[in-house]
Amino acid sequence: MISPLKARNLHRDLGYFYIGLIISFAFSGILMNHREVWHPEKYTVQTKAISVSIPKETEITEKYAEELGKKLGIEDKIRRHKVKDDVLKISFEKNDVELDLKSGKGEIVTFMKTPIISQTMKLHKSTSNWWIYYSDIFGLSLITIAFTGAIMIPAGKFTFKKRGWKLALAGLIVPLLILIFV
Repeated sequence: MISPLKARNLHRDLGYFYIGLIISFAFSGILMNHREVWHPEKYTVQTKAISVSIPKETEITEKYAEELGKKLGIEDKIRRHKVKDDVLKISFEKNDVELDLKSGKGEIVTFMKTPIISQTMKLHKSTSNWWIYYSDIFGLSLITIAFTGAIMIPAGKFTFKKRGWKLALAGLIVPLLILIFV
């Protein structure tokens, strides 16, 4: 078993080493939690009203959406398009187009990535192997920090054995309840 002093030292050193990553993950995690309310990765630079002639709904394909984007001067890659409630929505990497199918009127919204926020949010989405391995090591270190934190107080009324386990159990129950009921 690890001594309380060694637990305290390991806990402290891992905490210091990962403090920047913990803050980055916490900050970008909060932003990710609210990405449906506001788009933290992008902000509007320009909105431009447009009017185009729209073909029949059956002729609106991915190819049509791509070509329409080029006619409108949009050079970036198309992500997706959809028609819903007589509205054509085309999403590009740096532009969104929304058109009323009946009138052909709509707008192009041009945006760019929000500095710093966008970069920190990449941490949550990265799929590169080196980042995945580093994140795995980080996850294991957080587990180590949790366990060393639980055993580093050797005696008294605030030890894990006397009081800490109740708080740890409560902290575990909350996410489990959310997973079950939400």
